[in-house]
Amino acid sequence: MDGKTRRMKMNWFLDVLRGMVIGLANVIPGVSGGTMMVSMGIYDKLIYSINHLFRELKASVKTLLPYLVGMVAAILLGSFALKAAFAQFPLPTNALFIGLILGSLPLILQQMKGEKIGWQGVLVFVLFFALVVWLKAIEQENAVALTLNLGTVLLLFLLGAVCSAAMVIPGVSGSMILKTLGYYEPVVTEAIPGLVKGLTGGDWSLVGANAGILVPFALGIVAGIFGIAKLIEALMKRWKGRTYCAILGMVLASPVVILMDTSIYEGFSFGVCAASVVALAAGGLIAWKLGGDPEEAKA
Repeated sequence: MDGKTRRMKMNWFLDVLRGMVIGLANVIPGVSGGTMMVSMGIYDKLIYSINHLFRELKASVKTLLPYLVGMVAAILLGSFALKAAFAQFPLPTNALFIGLILGSLPLILQQMKGEKIGWQGVLVFVLFFALVVWLKAIEQENAVALTLNLGTVLLLFLLGAVCSAAMVIPGVSGSMILKTLGYYEPVVTEAIPGLVKGLTGGDWSLVGANAGILVPFALGIVAGIFGIAKLIEALMKRWKGRTYCAILGMVLASPVVILMDTSIYEGFSFGVCAASVVALAAGGLIAWKLGGDPEEAKA
């Protein structure tokens, strides 16, 4: 195997890992997949590939495929493993993602360097910071009971579109929106594991019931991603500095939102505190390792 082939395989593997980070973030209420994209220096590249998927099909698929593989694997795994991690080690697990989020700040600030901001940019920053915190403040604890009918299918499609927009926008958590509206448990922690259990156990009635929830939701996600990617690309071209002010506001609000969840402090002790500090540092290190060079990202 020559050096070029080895590098290509390693880059593909790293992109799968980056996709897994994004996928895990998307199933955690309060953590944004878009923020993880920014923290790893791949945000602009992914937005471009989504927007040019049909015009530059081969190149866009080549770019997006490893991320998609990683995201799907992580979402399927995360619906099981993250539930256990958050139940057993809530504060260290959240600290890991806070580290990943904070690791994105140098890259965002580098992107903003030399851009016009002004008082409008400051106002945009404050408004979007407040929006993310407000969404957490009104979060609903009670899950909605789903009954499959045409109205539910249309609602799930709309929810998928809204959540996909939030997944793409840094700082806004699609899972948090689901949690706010009461649909997080029926979609993420019930339907996804239910589908996997049905497929692995050969229970096709279970597969059908959960696919009825997940298919319209997934179609909504696809539609929403294309729509919001177009909007972000347009905003970046016209108001890049102020758009990044909004992104910075939402990214900085994410750790605040995570720490607002009082359940993560259960069983607090010196050992838990020490583990959380290590996890925070590990998250920052992962963001640095998986991220791109700020100067290259700006170019």
